[in-house]
Amino acid sequence: MDGRHSAPTFKVPAGACDCHMHVFGPLDRYPPSPTRSYTPREASLADYDRMTAVVGLQRLVLVQASAYGTDNSCLLDTLKAAGPRARGVAVIDDATTDAELATLNAAGVRGVRVNAETFGVSSAAEIERMLAPTIDRVGPLGWHVQLFASLAAIADLAPMLRAMALPLVIDHMGLAKGPLGPDQPGFNALLSLVGNGAWVKVSGAYRVSSDEPSFPDAAPIAKALIVANPDRIVWGSDWPHTGKHANARLNETPVIEYRPLDDGALLSLLATWADEATVKKVLADNPAALYGFS
Repeated sequence: MDGRHSAPTFKVPAGACDCHMHVFGPLDRYPPSPTRSYTPREASLADYDRMTAVVGLQRLVLVQASAYGTDNSCLLDTLKAAGPRARGVAVIDDATTDAELATLNAAGVRGVRVNAETFGVSSAAEIERMLAPTIDRVGPLGWHVQLFASLAAIADLAPMLRAMALPLVIDHMGLAKGPLGPDQPGFNALLSLVGNGAWVKVSGAYRVSSDEPSFPDAAPIAKALIVANPDRIVWGSDWPHTGKHANARLNETPVIEYRPLDDGALLSLLATWADEATVKKVLADNPAALYGFS
């Protein structure tokens, strides 16, 4: 994970935040869930900090990885180690107690993730059944709901998502497909949601495009989202860049390799998608508003 990162091609603003990263391990202390869809290799906060020392990011949002299911122990301990520069997004279920929610909130968790895509859930009705109890549980805490779902599912769910009482954050550009461009089915529904106040992460360019290393066909997607509502866009590295894996719970889960990506180059893409003032919004101002950084 070290040695491949370059400094960004622009001056990173003060308070710049990576709004989507993960930590795995130590795996003997924090074993993955038995119902995971992949087995991660260790990727520590120290590994991550070596990357950000080069790239220049100062804040982070630790997102509970699907490999850990609803065991947020690693997330909690990492937030404690990272201190006030960090916020978290947890994963919960019906067994999560109010006391556990209070502990997560005190630790800096500000949202809950619904992982539909990870486990191959594409039915709008099924995703709505996943969302409804989650919204009820975290609403009193003032958290947001972070949705990882396909673009088709997001489009089907748009009326329900637009009516949600809680803030909505959509992962990885809504998993739009770069080669299909902004005219692809479902993308206008995503733009409408963002225009009406939903948040979206312009993260995971390699999930949108396979044209490495500069992912040029992700650019029209990202630019359209930014234009739709520059006050509702945040950026994330998606470090440590998990490789492809089956989107299903498996009895035997292969150990995945991490993609050897240059996070400085990934961050530099943002400066090709937006002007300097908007880059500052995306990296610093918007994350401060969404996650409560002071």
